[in-house]
Amino acid sequence: MQHPQIKFTYRDYLLLPEQDRRELIEGDFYVVPAPSIRHQEILANLGTILRDYVKGRRLGTVLWAPVDVVFSDEDVVQPDILFVSEERREIITEANISGAPDLVIEILSPSTADRDKNLKMSLYGRAGVREYWIVDPTDETVQVLELGLGGYEVDKTYNAGKVFSSVLPGSNIEIGHIFA
Repeated sequence: MQHPQIKFTYRDYLLLPEQDRRELIEGDFYVVPAPSIRHQEILANLGTILRDYVKGRRLGTVLWAPVDVVFSDEDVVQPDILFVSEERREIITEANISGAPDLVIEILSPSTADRDKNLKMSLYGRAGVREYWIVDPTDETVQVLELGLGGYEVDKTYNAGKVFSSVLPGSNIEIGHIFA
């Protein structure tokens, strides 16, 4: 006897206890363990740098986890950091981000690195996230991926100097400040 694969929805997701960090990708639940102290230091550094840059220029909104980003009824994620431009502010609701942020940043952890570099990268591309950064605390690198017609096409990796973003014009973030 064949059993159909069970797929969960956003409604199921909302029934889980709030203290659990979790994501729903293609109808499958993923529990996200608490990040390391190093992860949180990088998140605080980069989140603050981006928030100050964006706020000072009134470009939009920078948020960091936990905040739900709802792409579909079967795809709900909690990126480490996200940016929504002022022009697309309508996707920010009281409960979540309803649609693709302009920029998503994931900081790799041993337990999530494979998912961040594969499953979530594919999801972000399909959903229309214009720019995706993968921050590697071990190598102290920032990989910047820009969305093109065939998915993420432009791929630059920074390990020194400054990180540039096409989504945040004029931004140039010192790598040393991210990993300080």
